Amino acid sequence: MRIAISGSHSLGKSTVVNDWISEFPHFTREEEPYRVLGLHGPYKIRFREESTKLQNGIQLYYNISRIHRYATSSDDVIFDRGPIDYLAYSQYTANKGTTDITDAFVESMVPAVRESLDHLDLVAFVAKCDEWPVEMEADGIRPVDTEYRDEVDAIFKQIYREGRFNVMPQVNQPHVVELFGSRQQRLAQLKAAIELVKSTRNSAAQTA
Repeated sequence: MRIAISGSHSLGKSTVVNDWISEFPHFTREEEPYRVLGLHGPYKIRFREESTKLQNGIQLYYNISRIHRYATSSDDVIFDRGPIDYLAYSQYTANKGTTDITDAFVESMVPAVRESLDHLDLVAFVAKCDEWPVEMEADGIRPVDTEYRDEVDAIFKQIYREGRFNVMPQVNQPHVVELFGSRQQRLAQLKAAIELVKSTRNSAAQTA
């Protein structure tokens, strides 16, 4: 099962990944591209109004390259972030008009994102939820800026809930589930989504 956990920062994505790996240690964990390329790698990656085409582009294509390593649904892997994340963050910067990232650049990313999504079985979107607020964590890595987080979250919701960018492939679409609630509830929702994907595929195979 190839899973990507998606959404704005400081909302509990990595916690979902950590909890999943703790319960299912046979899954491969694919780390967030920023941590690999920026925090622990050779690139200087900035956020907010300072992101550039190069910085967001290398994160997107690193993410896509890792997704393509897993050829079938029998590969058990969970990604901390998916390709859609770089559309949302790039659109945030494009909205600000402060760097070389523009609306046209964001649109140019869409075909690559769409093509890569058919290599995922499940995308789990972690959205901001007023009923389950998540405090910002000053860990020295993520920006401590609720307005930034919330603006990016709003773009994610446009993509997942309203179909902005029309990013989903026509064939082999991943199943999308929205996670909310406590840590235990999110894990339960993820498990239920996986069972639904498996059940749907089994039914399709029996009728083929």
